[in-house]
Amino acid sequence: MIGFKDAKSSHYVPPSVREGDQGDDHVADYMFKDVPVAAEDDDAIQRTIDAMDANGVARGLVTLLGSKALTAAEAHPERFLLCSDVDPNNVIAAVQKIRDEHERYQTKAVSFFPSGCSPHVPIDDAKTYPIYATCVELNLPVFINAGVPGPRVTGDAQYVGRFDTVCYDFPDLKVVMRHGAEPDEKLAVKLMLKWPNLFYSTSAFAPKHYPKAIIEYANTRGAHKIMYGGYFPFGLELDRIMDEMKDVPFRDHVWEPFLSSNATTVLGL
Repeated sequence: MIGFKDAKSSHYVPPSVREGDQGDDHVADYMFKDVPVAAEDDDAIQRTIDAMDANGVARGLVTLLGSKALTAAEAHPERFLLCSDVDPNNVIAAVQKIRDEHERYQTKAVSFFPSGCSPHVPIDDAKTYPIYATCVELNLPVFINAGVPGPRVTGDAQYVGRFDTVCYDFPDLKVVMRHGAEPDEKLAVKLMLKWPNLFYSTSAFAPKHYPKAIIEYANTRGAHKIMYGGYFPFGLELDRIMDEMKDVPFRDHVWEPFLSSNATTVLGL
């Protein structure tokens, strides 16, 4: 996952974040050190491509928030794939947004931030079901924040156990847990063992902080379930991510699916 920001654009703040609790550069910058800040004359798209080139990143999945993601994908379709972001509080609008953006922009995924909605929408809430059904119909995976959220909002909506019901009701839905799943990463592993179409992305975590349960699962039975996810440029520079990556104790057979083929399969490329 890749994003865009520049010095003139504000970072995303979930509506439910308590006033005054967001940081200066990022809604959860209390969790990160040296959050990247773009210069006034910085070209965010070219800066992103340069960072990708320098670190061997062929393609990035970007969420359709603001204008830069669409501009980047239209100018560099071989480098950027698009993801629709939805709020299930308006079910009809969310479903229509998924359909419209898929038809217009050939989106490859849908994303949903349960604790970022106002009011919060739990992973297994009835309002999400038309969205999941649409994803199945269009063969789009859905990326969902899991575990305690970084922003200072309540996290029950993202409790990892909620994926169990969704995977039962939608066996053909490809679901990607993102943003850690902590402190229930062991439960996340149990559910991935149970459900064939449940996956995990390492987004928003520096490699040195990848949960041990996730690394162990990837090294044993889950090499086909764990995929790389970054957090550039909102909290982590690609240079830092890739420098730390070499110290992650993945076994040899894990690296290729982790960095490439798992995402290729899930995104239907």
